[in-house]
Amino acid sequence: MIIRILILLLFAAPVYAQVRVVDGDTLDIGETRYRLEGIDAPEAGQTCQTPKGTWKCGKEATEALIALVSQANVICAPVAVDDFGRTIATCSADGRDLGAEMTQRGLAWAFRKYSDSYNAEETKAKIEGLGIWSAPNAPAWEYRAAKWEVAEQKTPEGCPIKGNISSSGKIYHTPWSRDYGRTRISLSKGERWFCSEAEAIRAGWRPPRTH
Repeated sequence: MIIRILILLLFAAPVYAQVRVVDGDTLDIGETRYRLEGIDAPEAGQTCQTPKGTWKCGKEATEALIALVSQANVICAPVAVDDFGRTIATCSADGRDLGAEMTQRGLAWAFRKYSDSYNAEETKAKIEGLGIWSAPNAPAWEYRAAKWEVAEQKTPEGCPIKGNISSSGKIYHTPWSRDYGRTRISLSKGERWFCSEAEAIRAGWRPPRTH
């Protein structure tokens, strides 16, 4: 009985150090990367419009998710695994649904193409003009598509993902990555170009860690 109680306490204990936020809709818990189901947050380097100018919506979304999971008991319920090896999941921090929190604050779009989980939260944020809804802004998926279209015209064989090798290991940078512009590829060092994130991951490269 004592052993059983200890095991239950162990699994009920809050998860702190193992949780690391990658961006506004992605986090790592231990060795598993979770992509929040039903939302698409601004990319880390994305900026958005407001009635008074621009703001770093990607940076703010990331920082908001960091604040939500900080010192919280984070639990993720897997839904599926995507082409990039990420676990699509509904995650909560101290009982608060992270997808709902990000969407209702105007820091993520409801990913209606794949889910209707947070349509109501998005509608409310849009009516109130919060965050990304304070002015017309391209959703994250359109932002990525635009960056990709420009980059593929300037890269070998239309494969714009940069597979860089550094002291941090093999890291790939998509056209919307924060360090994409300053990353240089040296084929003689074993670095290379990729046509998709899935291809880069299969070859042993990983995405950059923004935090």
